[in-house]
Amino acid sequence: MNDMADIDIFISGGGVAGLAATIAFAQAGFTTLCADPTPPITDRDSDGADLRTTAFLQPSQAFLDRIGLWPRLADHATPLQVMRIVDAGGPDPVARAAHDFDAADISEAPFGWNLPNWLLRREMVAHIETLPNASFRSGIGTAHVLTRATEARVRLSDGTRLRAKLIIAADGRHSPVREAAQVPVHTTRYGQKALAFAVTHDAPHDNISTEIHRTGGPFTLVPLPDHEGRPCSAIVWMETGPEAQRLAALSEPDFEAEMSERSAHLYGPLKLASRRTIWPIISQRAERLTAERTALVAEAAHVVPPIGAQGLNMSLGDIEALLVEAEANRDDPGRAAGLDRYNRARLPEIRARVAGVDALNRASMTGIQPLRDLRMRTLGLLHTATPIRRTLMRAGLGTSRG
Repeated sequence: MNDMADIDIFISGGGVAGLAATIAFAQAGFTTLCADPTPPITDRDSDGADLRTTAFLQPSQAFLDRIGLWPRLADHATPLQVMRIVDAGGPDPVARAAHDFDAADISEAPFGWNLPNWLLRREMVAHIETLPNASFRSGIGTAHVLTRATEARVRLSDGTRLRAKLIIAADGRHSPVREAAQVPVHTTRYGQKALAFAVTHDAPHDNISTEIHRTGGPFTLVPLPDHEGRPCSAIVWMETGPEAQRLAALSEPDFEAEMSERSAHLYGPLKLASRRTIWPIISQRAERLTAERTALVAEAAHVVPPIGAQGLNMSLGDIEALLVEAEANRDDPGRAAGLDRYNRARLPEIRARVAGVDALNRASMTGIQPLRDLRMRTLGLLHTATPIRRTLMRAGLGTSRG
């Protein structure tokens, strides 16, 4: 395309957050175009498939329902009724304390619903194809961005030129749009990596998400639908970088033996049901969420370790808040005043949640026995005090009341 195409919203980045933003804004009546340089992998067994899962907490599920996406996802989703935190921080890797946080204490609904990321992208891409206002350009990147007070101009890697009222940067922790806008970021590196994979096991998960703490970071099992007739869970196993690399290189039998031990054998022997993937763990937040004609969302705005299902749920919170401002300024969704309100609405919460997850991660990493014992006692006190327990559960969901 050599002519300049006029659209309302350009979205840079076609991960789960970028695709969700495309659907949300198109559903609201804005003309949207999303571009991503990497074609989405929408099959579980393909090389490069994202084997991580996302737990959509109650507010996120309600938002996905409002934008018309949840009906496509509901049949694939596994409810998360109980969050179980297990301390295995004694001399031996066995459970010495376990505390259940049951959604029934604060709500008639589960905490959330878990879905594999590869499946999310498959269903989102299919849904975008049904929306007349939306376009997804797969395998095409953002080559150049130029913003002015009245418009933004974008050139894509295939030569397409666009004129948009608003650019949404959903292009990841190394966001080229954020860098072009010269928005500084604050980054914390933990020296950790996360292994992500799926397993089958003998014991049923009973819709319980189990987070096991010892050293290096949490070992978390999140319920999935049965696989080949056996109970199945997604696992995120956080460790120091060298240890994670060692584990990733193990033979399958040796890896299964080590992960079964790290799980404190709570579900019986664990058997791999997918390949293993490995991811670096950082915390990161942008100094601000906006620039001229530009809004940052998702990992372009904030990155947190995979604890408490905060990452993508924060991202959907960004998209929802930005959509509110766009709908209030329908004739010009990139107006500076609306972007300023979006920044003020989201930045304090992002800072608080990034700091909170950072503190939880540091506590989970400790290998010093007295600190592990303190962690266990503190968790016990928090769980025993019913008002505090309920407040923590509501805060984790992003709600102030049950």
